Amino acid sequence: MTIDANTVRRVARLARLKISDSEAETLQDELSSILGWIEQLEEVDVEGVEPMTSVVETQMRLRSDEISDGNYPDKIVSNASLSEDNFFMVPKVVE
Repeated sequence: MTIDANTVRRVARLARLKISDSEAETLQDELSSILGWIEQLEEVDVEGVEPMTSVVETQMRLRSDEISDGNYPDKIVSNASLSEDNFFMVPKVVE
């Protein structure tokens, strides 16, 4: 696929880039070659190939899914200006 200079200027304007005519010609060739690579990738048969997130097979480390309050409520409310029975106390804001 080839890209003409008008398309390059339009893309540059959409990207808010200011380019000269000589830069447009250079970018025209570069963008055309990029689209050529994409066309080559579309020709590859990927039927039956599973997607991967890494080239190295790894197992994700998981922690056990346990519900806990942390078992240290005194530390949690230690910096609170007001607390009672390990709960934060705040002034009333709605009347």
